[in-house]
Amino acid sequence: MKTIKAKEIDRKFDEGEDISKYLDLSKLRRPEQEQKRVNVDFPLWMVQLLDKEARRLGVPRQSIIKVWVAERLEKAI
Repeated sequence: MKTIKAKEIDRKFDEGEDISKYLDLSKLRRPEQEQKRVNVDFPLWMVQLLDKEARRLGVPRQSIIKVWVAERLEKAI
C-alpha cells in the first residue's frame, strides 16, 4: 500500500478518483457495530414459536431474535 498524505487523499476523493488503494481495509470497522456473543435461555415454547416464524420467513432463528430485539430497543429510545 502506497503512503500518501491526507490532503492528497482528500483532493483525489473530491475529484472522484478511486482512493481504495490508499486504504488499509483489513482494519476497517463500523463503530458500535462490532459483534458480541451472548447466551440467552428461552423457554421451550418460545423456541418452538421462534423456529416456526423463522421457517415461515425462511431465515435463521437468530435473525428473528436480532430483528425483534432491535425493534423493541428502537422504540425504547
